Amino acid sequence: MLRPDTTNQIRAGTDGGFSLSDHQPSWEGSGRVDGLTGAGLKKRAKKYVKAQRRLLAKAQEKLYADDRFSVLILLQAMDAAGKDSTIKQVMSGVNPQGCQVFSFKQPSAEELDHNFLWRYWRDVPERGRIGIFNRSYYEEVLVVRVHPELVQRQRLPAAPNGSDFWAARFEDINAFERHMTRNGTVILKFFLNVSKEEQRQRFVRRLTKPKKLWKFSANDLYERAHWDDYQHAYEELITATSTEWAPWYVIPADNKWLMRALVSHVIVEAVEGLGVTYPKVPPGREAEFRKALNALRAEGAASGKKGGIG
Repeated sequence: MLRPDTTNQIRAGTDGGFSLSDHQPSWEGSGRVDGLTGAGLKKRAKKYVKAQRRLLAKAQEKLYADDRFSVLILLQAMDAAGKDSTIKQVMSGVNPQGCQVFSFKQPSAEELDHNFLWRYWRDVPERGRIGIFNRSYYEEVLVVRVHPELVQRQRLPAAPNGSDFWAARFEDINAFERHMTRNGTVILKFFLNVSKEEQRQRFVRRLTKPKKLWKFSANDLYERAHWDDYQHAYEELITATSTEWAPWYVIPADNKWLMRALVSHVIVEAVEGLGVTYPKVPPGREAEFRKALNALRAEGAASGKKGGIG
């Protein structure tokens, strides 16, 4: 379904010239995904995601067994873009023992007494595992930037000073991610790019369906009123933090199944690209394993039970 150059099309550049206008929330009819549109696109995308789940399950098992790398997936988006459903649909085939999901809410008093990256550092996945941040440290240059009064709660030694303050945070984030990648963590950053009109329609559906009412909050409309501020903040942060070691992937999110197909494509490609394999038997241990196998078979023979074959 997806073309070989799909990843390059959705990856943000690292030359500092990013513009959201180059990444539309909907790709239907664009020709970038085999020209599929409408129901045909949804059907093919669902089939593709299902196939990718199987590939990811196999790749994740090797990642866990290999125990050299970890994968950190970051999902950032406006409300109702589909972060939760993407995690559910893309990651449902992964062994829970090798995958961790973290959602970051309002920081606690303890977290506010540390630097802004501290609470995220604690949840970086260990080797062999996939970690998912449903929202992340990028909130510290998004919601905190749109609502600068939140910075005051962090009790910083020096008051924030315009663009220099945010540039310093971008620098800290880039260094943080550089440190992680140097130590074996692959960072996959997804911005689920939903349009304002599509968000409106999804809010309406939430408010008209009893089973979806729990998802809606009055704060959703409050944040929606700051739409343009958030778009500007996203554009600046992607420009500043899309790097060679941790690029951003800008995913069209108006079509949920296409969005999930693209996210799964990038994740599987990245994990398989690590070249992880099952560990080989250490030299000299073949005799040890053969001895254990013979002992177990002898035990089974003594009790009248047949052992394994081979």
